[in-house]
Amino acid sequence: MNLSGAIDRAMDWTVVPGFSRIGYEVRRRSWEPQPSVLEGRDVLVTGASSGLGEAAAELLAGAGARVHMVVRNLEKGEDVRAAISERTGGGLRVWRCDVSDLDSVGELARSFTAEVGELAALVHNAGAMPPKRERSAQGIELTLATNVIGPFLLTGLILSSLRSGVPSRIISVSSGGMYTQGLNAEDLQLAGRDYDPSRFYAHSKRCEVILSELWAERLAGSGISAHAMHPGWADTPGLQASMPGFRRVTKPLLRSARQGADTIAWLAGDEQPGRSSGLFWQDRRPRPTHRTRSTKESEADRERLWQECERLSGWSIGASETSAANGGGRTAR
Repeated sequence: MNLSGAIDRAMDWTVVPGFSRIGYEVRRRSWEPQPSVLEGRDVLVTGASSGLGEAAAELLAGAGARVHMVVRNLEKGEDVRAAISERTGGGLRVWRCDVSDLDSVGELARSFTAEVGELAALVHNAGAMPPKRERSAQGIELTLATNVIGPFLLTGLILSSLRSGVPSRIISVSSGGMYTQGLNAEDLQLAGRDYDPSRFYAHSKRCEVILSELWAERLAGSGISAHAMHPGWADTPGLQASMPGFRRVTKPLLRSARQGADTIAWLAGDEQPGRSSGLFWQDRRPRPTHRTRSTKESEADRERLWQECERLSGWSIGASETSAANGGGRTAR
C-alpha cells in the first residue's frame, strides 16, 4: 500500500487518527524495510527503564546497536536490561543518572566519554510532569530541568563522543502537546504563571523542538544531525501516572509503547534521516512544528532560549568549541 501525502496530512491535522494507533497502523503499511546502520555501534537512551525508553532500547538492541540505558533506579534498570537482552540477544549496559540534576549529568558525561569514544546516537527520552511545582537540585523548575536543561547539558558534555562517531544523531522525544504552547523566552521557568502540569510540560516540549533546530544550525557540516519527534498517543506508565483521565477516555485508541518508539529507532538507525537535520518527525515523516500563528516564536526569542539554556546549565558551546580546538575535553560546570 502506498499512502498518499494528502491522506497522511489529513490524519495528522485531524489529530485523532494521526496520533492514535489508527495512524500508526495505516502508515506502517507503506514502510519498506531498510538495513540499519547501527550494527555494532553505541547508542545512549535516557529514561530507558520503562515506556518509550524501554521500547526504544529494545528496538535499537534488536537492530544490533550496543545500547546504553540511562536510568535513575539501577536495580530496576538492570531488571529491564536483562529482560531486553534475553528477548533480543543484544548488548546493553545500564548507567545511573538523574537528568534533572546537573551534577548527576556531569558525572554521567565524564564516565561515559572516558569509556565510550564513539557515539552513533543520543536519544533524549527521559521526561517529567510533576503534579505540583517542584525544583531540581540546582533550583530550576523541575519540568524544565528534566526535559530541557539536563538534556541540553548532556548533549554539550558528550559532543566529543558524537563527533568521534559521525555520522551521528541527536534525537529528542517531544510530544504532540507542544502544538498548544508557544515559547515564553522571557520567563522560561514560567515563574509568573500558576502551575499547570500539562501546560508546563507542553511548554518544555516546545523548547525541545526549538533546541533541536538550534542544535542542527550550530552543528551544520559536522556530521551530527539533530531531530525531534513525537510518538503520538502511547500507553506508557508516564501517561498512566500523569494523565489517568485522558488515558481512560482514549485507551482504545492508544498506541503501544513499541509503536510510539518506532520513529525513535528509525531516526537513529535509518539512512534517510541522516541526510537531513533539524526536522520534527512522527511516524517516519517530517511534520510541521506549528499549527497556528500564535505559537510561532521570533528569532530573538529562539536565541534567548539558547542563551538561557547555557546560563542555567553552565555549559557554553563557544567554550566547548575552544576546548575542542585546543585538544581539550568537556567544559565543566
